[in-house]
Amino acid sequence: MMNEIEQLIEISRRYGRDSRYVIAGGGNTSYKNAEKLWVKASGSSLATITEDGFAVLDRRLLGVISEKTYSAEAARREEEVKNDLAAACITKDRRPSVETSMHNSLKGSFVVHLHPTSVNGLMCSINAEAETERLFGDEVVYVPYTDPGYTLFKEVENRIKAYCMKYNKDPQVLMLQNHGIFVAADTTAEIEAIYDRVIGRIVDCTKQDKAENADSEAGVSANNSLQPEEVIPAIRMMLSRGSGSLKTLKIRSNSRIETFASSPEAFAKISAPFTPDIIVYCKSKYIYLDYNDKDELLAAAEKEIALYISKNGYAPKVLLIKGIGLVAVGDNAAATDIILDVFEDMMKIAEIAQSFGGEHSMTAAQIDFIDNWEVENYRRKVSAGASSGRVDNKTVIVTGAAQGFGEGIARCLIREGANVVVADLNEVAGRATADNLNREARSNRAVFVKTNVADTASLQNLIRETVMTFGGIDVFVSNAGVLRAGGLEEMTPENFEFVTKINYNAYFYCAQAASRVMKLQNRYDADNYGDIIQINSKSGLRGSKANFAYAGGKFGGIGLTQSFALELAPFRIKVNSICPGNFYEGPLWSNPENGLFLQYLNAGKVPGAKTVEDVRKYYMDQVPMRKGTAPEDVTKAILYLIDQTCETGQAIPVTGGQVMLS
Repeated sequence: MMNEIEQLIEISRRYGRDSRYVIAGGGNTSYKNAEKLWVKASGSSLATITEDGFAVLDRRLLGVISEKTYSAEAARREEEVKNDLAAACITKDRRPSVETSMHNSLKGSFVVHLHPTSVNGLMCSINAEAETERLFGDEVVYVPYTDPGYTLFKEVENRIKAYCMKYNKDPQVLMLQNHGIFVAADTTAEIEAIYDRVIGRIVDCTKQDKAENADSEAGVSANNSLQPEEVIPAIRMMLSRGSGSLKTLKIRSNSRIETFASSPEAFAKISAPFTPDIIVYCKSKYIYLDYNDKDELLAAAEKEIALYISKNGYAPKVLLIKGIGLVAVGDNAAATDIILDVFEDMMKIAEIAQSFGGEHSMTAAQIDFIDNWEVENYRRKVSAGASSGRVDNKTVIVTGAAQGFGEGIARCLIREGANVVVADLNEVAGRATADNLNREARSNRAVFVKTNVADTASLQNLIRETVMTFGGIDVFVSNAGVLRAGGLEEMTPENFEFVTKINYNAYFYCAQAASRVMKLQNRYDADNYGDIIQINSKSGLRGSKANFAYAGGKFGGIGLTQSFALELAPFRIKVNSICPGNFYEGPLWSNPENGLFLQYLNAGKVPGAKTVEDVRKYYMDQVPMRKGTAPEDVTKAILYLIDQTCETGQAIPVTGGQVMLS
């Protein structure tokens, strides 16, 4: 049998995990007895909340807020109320929700405040009050829009008192215009039943079927002539330049988004926010662009973005581009996911509101209050998250990153704050690697894109998916490689061609695809640089006995690096190779079925070697530093190349002294 706090946690998580009820960890829940109140602390997410996510308050001290007279000046009043909330808080390290006093005013032991899409479709409609009365009668206390904080609390408190006097009972449901719903009861089962009843009644009289059937899949209309990779990287730089950090952009497109992007009239329905949450995560003004020609689109985008920043002092969070989709602009990848979810939910609200007279946006004064309210600024700061590393918010593609050296490089880069694209043919291992990287990520993210680096169509898909997910490409690490050992007598033409196609040809294909995006980005930011980095080998610096197919491709790769560097330098794209020594612990060397130790043993490359261990010792003895080259060592070289702006066309050995440049 669960105790009350366990029940509170369970119901919080149940609703918090369901995007039909809350977005971006919003809403709040509470439990109270005679002495104490447990309420969700600011910054906690209902979906994952634990007991530590609740602030605990002394109800006797909390009651002072209801009786006290505060300053008439809004900012000072809210500060005074915040201080009294803090004084009532037993858990001093947790900031209680600003709506704590409303939780305390409702009589039920449990209170669950959510922002269900269906409820907000009613609450953000022109006829919200009349339709609420028609649907629910005396089951609900309707509260017209009131600025959050103490003012809203007093409005709610007065309406609860009036309800009690009129109906001689305590209300269980509050429905707040342009805000959401509170439900109070003595058991969580009763709260769930009330929510089911309220939402079911709204759904029964709306056109919600249409709203629920447009899934939030990524993609761009097949009939569209605009390609994301031809415009979005440029827009990303327009939004980033002068800000001191790179923005992350993410695109979403589906039938719902296409509808609202179809015309200025359709966009007008969602051109102003409906609820405070929308302002917190998406701000209150959005850019709409409708151009079929990419050059016209980019010219208009540059003008609109500059005007927006000049007027508002910050970059927009949302762009709606006809033919491309909904574009979220975040300070990091985590923020873009929230922005997309919140803004698409706004679209759903607008759809539902049509059944109740049409959408009803917040007024300019209401928007201004939320934009400048300290509590919401605190929520913005908490929700933004943070990374801390040498490549914060840079987008890095690593080919061959599902396992081995590539996986190690990707892991190091995610720890340094990069958004990482795991590009590999091995879908099972690649998805597992991306999942593992995301467990280590903070506000950055990793994604997997199935990629054949020797196929230009597959690489084009990789570029598009990267742009759709992160908005551009800052670093391309061409790591994918293969090896087939053998001397002149043993090597088959098929193996030679296979090794050359992956190790040499594919590097050209990758550099060609990545440089197109980097050129576009740098055209719109004179201070930006791009990096193409080939993970070569010490075998690219000196010949390798019975391994000429591999060494030849790697030697050729350095020739490509130097040639690409000369061609791309005017575009501020640096091209370099890193030549690692042997990564003995990786599958390339240690795989018991076809690793290099085994291949070299079978090829007789090590005279007198009778076992794999003999081969291992032979190679280790050649390294002055007496260590193999790990992904961490190579990543330090990668970070160096990214950091500097005057190194290009180089082949940097990372070999423990085994190979030295002369």
